[in-house]
Amino acid sequence: MIAFSDPYLVVNVTRVVGIGTLTFLLAFILTPALTNVLYIYKFGKNIRNTGNTPLYSKLHAKKAGTPVGGGIIIWGTVALLALLFWVLNELFPSSFTHALSFLSRPQTLLPLGALVASALVGLVDDYLNVRGKGPHGGGLRMKHRLLLYVMVAAFGAWWFYTKLDWSTIHVPGIGDFEIGWWYIPLFMLVIVSTAFSVNETDGLDGLAGGVLLFSFGAYTALAFAMGRIELSMLCAAIGGGILAFLWFNVYPARFFMGDTGAMSLGTTLGIIAMLTNSALVLPIIAFPLVIESLSVIIQMTSKKLFHSKVFLSTPIHHHFEALGWPETKVTMRFWILSAVSASIGLVIGLLGMGS
Repeated sequence: MIAFSDPYLVVNVTRVVGIGTLTFLLAFILTPALTNVLYIYKFGKNIRNTGNTPLYSKLHAKKAGTPVGGGIIIWGTVALLALLFWVLNELFPSSFTHALSFLSRPQTLLPLGALVASALVGLVDDYLNVRGKGPHGGGLRMKHRLLLYVMVAAFGAWWFYTKLDWSTIHVPGIGDFEIGWWYIPLFMLVIVSTAFSVNETDGLDGLAGGVLLFSFGAYTALAFAMGRIELSMLCAAIGGGILAFLWFNVYPARFFMGDTGAMSLGTTLGIIAMLTNSALVLPIIAFPLVIESLSVIIQMTSKKLFHSKVFLSTPIHHHFEALGWPETKVTMRFWILSAVSASIGLVIGLLGMGS
């Protein structure tokens, strides 16, 4: 008979893997119904041909009409299970219901709240986009979108700084540094930049989902190693939801993630990075998000200052498409890059924890 040296470790691993599996199964079961609703209400993507993005419009014209809003299945399933198991644990407390519950005030309340809040803002933007309401063919103005997500980030920063008394940043291999009130703008920068980077990456079938899957996978392991089991469970649950989403989102996609998925998952990823005090590791774990955003910044700067383009089209995944790479090849190579960068970031995060 085999005896485990640490039974509690086995229990916690089971909790993390179990919630990820449950989320995948429930999301997988619910997705066909969501897809039908999106098609019935014609929640289809608009491919705008404004003259500013002729290559993008040409490459993706065939995707017009494919529903957006598929990200609902990820955050909706995670939020549903978090609430359900919390209620069950409150009404029928037992070791079993406790093991299933991953909603806790110190670990997961803020990221779950930010997930839902950002998702609702994104859903409104998706709706306006689909219905053609708003400037430039539909959707919220960029300054309004930025303001709304800054508000979400500001609330999170206030919560961390005043309620959780966090004001340090961890440098892997060196240690913690007290930065005082500078923690607030740093927090906001991490959250907003991560959210918009994910949004920019959500441009090819399966691309953003694959990148996020490896990123949340790395944070599942990192949070677990820190003993933050409920946070690890949340990351695993999001990963399970993403897996179910990807089943239907790989080429040719049945639906797209939309702002309701991309912005909410990006916001949550940033908050989890701050909760694990690994903001400096996040650019390594989610390196593809960095190069996507950098390509846009470089392109905009070059066009403004030198009136010339560095890339054929941005974000950079569209540049590779314009070079003639098949969409599936771009996506798979980004997945490989994500797997490598997430693994490297995880190792750096784990080795640097005790410093």
